[in-house]
Amino acid sequence: MTIPPGLRDGPIYLDHNATTPVDPRVTEACLPYLTHHFGNPSSNHTYGRTADTAVTAARAAVADLLGCTPEEIVFTGGGSDGNTLAIRGAALAHRHRGDHIVTQTTEHPAVLAACDSLRRLHGFRITRLPVDQRGLVDPVDLRTALSADTVLVSVMHANNETGTCQPIAELAATAHAHGALFHTDAAQSVGKIAVAVADLGVDLLTLTGHKMYAPKGVGALYVRKGLSIEPTVHGGGQEHGLRGGTENVALIVALGAAARITDHPDLRPLRNLLHDTLRRHLPGRTHLNGHPTLRLPNTLNISIEGTPADRLLAALPAIAASTGSACHEGDTRPSPVLTAMGVTPERARAALRLTLGHWTTADEVTRAANLIADAATVNYTPAGY
Repeated sequence: MTIPPGLRDGPIYLDHNATTPVDPRVTEACLPYLTHHFGNPSSNHTYGRTADTAVTAARAAVADLLGCTPEEIVFTGGGSDGNTLAIRGAALAHRHRGDHIVTQTTEHPAVLAACDSLRRLHGFRITRLPVDQRGLVDPVDLRTALSADTVLVSVMHANNETGTCQPIAELAATAHAHGALFHTDAAQSVGKIAVAVADLGVDLLTLTGHKMYAPKGVGALYVRKGLSIEPTVHGGGQEHGLRGGTENVALIVALGAAARITDHPDLRPLRNLLHDTLRRHLPGRTHLNGHPTLRLPNTLNISIEGTPADRLLAALPAIAASTGSACHEGDTRPSPVLTAMGVTPERARAALRLTLGHWTTADEVTRAANLIADAATVNYTPAGY
């Protein structure tokens, strides 16, 4: 695979859960739709038909990736846009069935905020399920929370901070047994692990381009065939009438190109090399946050005892990583995700999120581990964090 130009001379990039570089093959695919093929897909002439054909092909590619039909794919402006359309759209369209929504404490802020807006503006009741110390929702807790007026359950597929993967198929089956719809935010999992809507049994699924080597500003929502939801953007009837506005053809083509790329390396060995090297250099000081096996193959969230993560990263200009969710970067409060898992404030502030990507090499992983270990040794505070 050709290395994106931005990765060649910069710091070692270990922040792929924040955003991925755009694959050069994706860039090549979409550039003509920024230059030569500029038509509006709704126009009934050569320029418009060329654009419409490209959008149709991209829709089919995303559908193939998820194992659904093209008619079940709605293009969006990204993950937050898709989550809003799914949650508000489903809840409002099916309010006659109930006014109760169930989610969980470690959801992405886009999901939590969408649920909160339904509570504030429309009187919905919101239940947030707890997670265990590894970040997993207990299906028994969901079963207990469900009631006759539960209209929707939304639980993310993989957590953006810890990589922990939820038992979505079991949770969705539980929701359906009680007559509720099920949505999952799969922004972090699509492109990293196999995701098939039939296997998960969900009614709605969100994905976003910039977590799977496409540009920012484009995503897709799977809407199960026959399911009605309210639109969030009214307009000229684009995207099955669910998201009006002229389609962003170039970015949609880019998402389709990313969906067709299948030569994804298995990142588990490199992730484990990174973890093992840090444990060897810092014996007794490293603590894994998240599930040891049920997590994304590229994700390592680790607390290094005695060293706050913000101080550690400030001492590591040669590494680009995160202290937690990119949506909260710059916020020194303990991560809400880790707090919900029962992690102490001291350990949460020491949490470092290291996430690998397609072009990460064993040499980079080894160099990064050595640099982190050296900085953690120099910045160690024996009395606490």
